[in-house]
Amino acid sequence: MVLLSVFCLSAWAEDTVRISQSDWLRLNERVEHLEQTLQADPVVLASQPKNVGKQHRLTIGGYGEATFRRNFYSSNPGRYKLPEQYRGQQYGEFDLPHVCFYLSYDFGHGWRIGSEIEFEHGGTEAAMETEGDEGLEYETEVERGGEVALEQLWVEKRFSPLAAIRAGMLVVPLGGVNAHHEPNQFFGAFRPEGDNTILPCTWHEIGVQFSGTYRWLSYTAQLLPGLQSNQFGSANWIHYGSASMFEYRPATTYAGLARLDFFPLYESPKASSLRLSLSGYCGTSFRNTAEPVNGTDYQHVRGLVSLGAFDWNYRGHGLVFRGSALYGHLGDAAAISTFNRSMPKNSNSRREHVASDAYSCGAELGYDFFTLNNKLHKKQQQLFLFARYDIYDAMARTETVRKYWAGRQKLSLGINYFPIPEIIVKAEYAHAWINKSPTVRYNDEPYLALSIAYCGMFKL
Repeated sequence: MVLLSVFCLSAWAEDTVRISQSDWLRLNERVEHLEQTLQADPVVLASQPKNVGKQHRLTIGGYGEATFRRNFYSSNPGRYKLPEQYRGQQYGEFDLPHVCFYLSYDFGHGWRIGSEIEFEHGGTEAAMETEGDEGLEYETEVERGGEVALEQLWVEKRFSPLAAIRAGMLVVPLGGVNAHHEPNQFFGAFRPEGDNTILPCTWHEIGVQFSGTYRWLSYTAQLLPGLQSNQFGSANWIHYGSASMFEYRPATTYAGLARLDFFPLYESPKASSLRLSLSGYCGTSFRNTAEPVNGTDYQHVRGLVSLGAFDWNYRGHGLVFRGSALYGHLGDAAAISTFNRSMPKNSNSRREHVASDAYSCGAELGYDFFTLNNKLHKKQQQLFLFARYDIYDAMARTETVRKYWAGRQKLSLGINYFPIPEIIVKAEYAHAWINKSPTVRYNDEPYLALSIAYCGMFKL
């Protein structure tokens, strides 16, 4: 019976609150499809109360994190050039890495809008002030660094669960972290370091998207502007390639993304869930800027960016096992390095060597010990002990100068405590080993971090 299906699906959603925004939206779409089926059957509809099958059209949600971190290594930028001079140093920092708010509205007839605004590191605090000691001069004072960004703003037309078209500012779901970046989707106090270092994160672009869901399969395809190769760098590879210093996003070149999410346990009992995902990206990046590129030296340079990723998430019987693996290639990396380093100092280029290949792999395993206590488990409290391992290299292969400190391995251990489903308290100890260099012995980079976060949909 359709009504029973709606009831069971709603109960399942309430019992598994700890899901990402994308999974929540996918679940919501399935409920909407069941509601449409119910409304199409006048016999069934007439026998039900008037409030059955109705949903709030306005959806509000969000997440936020507050962190403390004690780093047992130097913060000096020269610690990789002269590591012996900075051994034995340490420093601490407080931060608000991400505070986000979701807002979406369903107009009906398949039309919906969605938005997300993010405040990174507390946002920005700047003001125009007068300085009496300097002849009443006006000065701009920056009191706190940070960023405010509109990460999503789209209009969607859903024709059926099989087909929907979305246009506007979109999240680019390449890899595990970009697709599932909420704080309840990773155990560490901070987002997984590999993808967060070498890729734009959270990656968002203005573009067009086609998506759909069929039983155990979800699919997404996007048409996007290409990245900007003049923003590529040594330590972060293409991380800053989606940024723009202009009021608009340059789109001289274009790119495409495809993603498939498989749910093999779709029809199994709700005690277990498994997601297996493949995603790929391809697009040219050279000349994608407002600044003209003259001369014949670079006429055949395209800067083709190719990325492939696999990520997964298993949850069942108190166990969570998730991770991702990504490999990327940049064509014409040597020519792009030469071009970027020839840019003037006052340009917006990072003026650094860029690798042709980079990779990132990471996995985490956690067990909820409160599943052993029925009283705490029924209260939806959780206590995870976890371990995570990451390995990545932003300069895995290069045709120019290789900087070994751009790659590392990292081991993390810690706990996650959920007093209620929407609140997470985290503690983590991590130790990173920098790649070995033939000539330099780098210092290890351990740290201790504490975090408190919230994540959920707000009921009005």
